[in-house]
Amino acid sequence: MHTRLVPLVLALCAGGVLAADALPPPPLQGPPQPPSLAVSAIDLASAELRWRSSLDAFAEQDRRARPPAGGVLFVGSSSIRLWDGLETAFAPHPGVLKRGFGGSRLADCVLFADRLVTPYQPRQVVLYAGENDIDEGASPVDVLLRYERFVQYVHKIAPGTRIAFVSIKPSPARQALLPAIQSANRLIRAYTEGQPLLDYIDVHGPMLDDQGRPRPELYAPDRLHLNAAGYALWRELIAPRLRQP
Repeated sequence: MHTRLVPLVLALCAGGVLAADALPPPPLQGPPQPPSLAVSAIDLASAELRWRSSLDAFAEQDRRARPPAGGVLFVGSSSIRLWDGLETAFAPHPGVLKRGFGGSRLADCVLFADRLVTPYQPRQVVLYAGENDIDEGASPVDVLLRYERFVQYVHKIAPGTRIAFVSIKPSPARQALLPAIQSANRLIRAYTEGQPLLDYIDVHGPMLDDQGRPRPELYAPDRLHLNAAGYALWRELIAPRLRQP
């Protein structure tokens, strides 16, 4: 296990046993492959089937108009997918590309990193994921370790790539998950400290009111996804952290 993770994991898992998919992946050999999540063949086939249409759509977009290398790649779940105008929201930064697929987990971003990241050779990856993992029962430590795998893979194929993790937002519809979300955010923030190629962008705090509750004016009627005001806030917080070419 990465030495930076030892005190973090021990703090939450003293006397416990990590989940099977929390085991560190074996060293990569030959052509880089996404780090293993120790998924079964059935689970892998299920994930392939679940996300085939999204991944095929990305491949078709690339076939029609190949994105230039060296851009800023936004990847993750529906908070990325539903961001209308994302590609132009951060002008004058060139080469902003959106590759979000709704309902996806951080685990999926790891599993399909070879198709979500590798083709684009980005100078920076901006990742929003982990909320769906927690909603499906993953622990904060699971989320941390999945993020570490994502970082390992990206830096294996492109060692100089900067990676920015957008903190997991406090959705009103998932208010019961706030303690776990906040724990995952703290772990990932601590993991990024002192690593010059990693960044942690805190959107969670600014999306809370004075009583520590999610600000409803930032959300769509489903109380889960962002509205225009929510995305305007995200843009304000993310824009200063984008890497210039």
